[in-house]
Amino acid sequence: MIDTPVLDGVRVRLEPMTEDHLVALEGVAYDDRIWRYMIVWVKSRDDLRAWLESALREKTAGTSLPWVTVLKSGKRVIGSSRLFNLDLRHRTVELGHTWLAPQYHGAGLNAEAKLLQLRYAFDELGLNRVGLKTHHDNLQSQAAMRKIGAVEEGTLRNHLVMPDGSARHSVYFSIIREEWPWVRSLLEERVAQGSV
Repeated sequence: MIDTPVLDGVRVRLEPMTEDHLVALEGVAYDDRIWRYMIVWVKSRDDLRAWLESALREKTAGTSLPWVTVLKSGKRVIGSSRLFNLDLRHRTVELGHTWLAPQYHGAGLNAEAKLLQLRYAFDELGLNRVGLKTHHDNLQSQAAMRKIGAVEEGTLRNHLVMPDGSARHSVYFSIIREEWPWVRSLLEERVAQGSV
């Protein structure tokens, strides 16, 4: 099992998720806009606890590295993200389960968090591929993935069942090792400018 490291940026810090973060996450997690396109909806403390415990079980299994996103000014927990489906043999991972409290959308913080996670995946873990996927109706997320340089690979139709029973088609993107230097430069420039 890989220990989830602290990833320290300019405006955000990604801290390894623990049960101790439950209270801080409660302060920002109960907005339906966060969960609309997720395959788990969090509406109560029990939902949030189950979501957190699931992330920690995957961490213990060695397939996930979950973080909470902390705004360094004020030291406030504002969201979460993780690397998951980690496969060291094939040197691949997915980046996702990402959310920020809506009041922090559009502030460039997600780009900075992605830079930290991608730098860790490619430069520290030596991975060859980082995949990303999103709900077919989540056009904002798809645009954000393109904006960071991810390449759209296609759509898995009727891939997942949403909590309301509807079918989710998952739109897949990836960044591969050969693209990483360009993506890193793009993200570093955006973080330096404080752009979305």
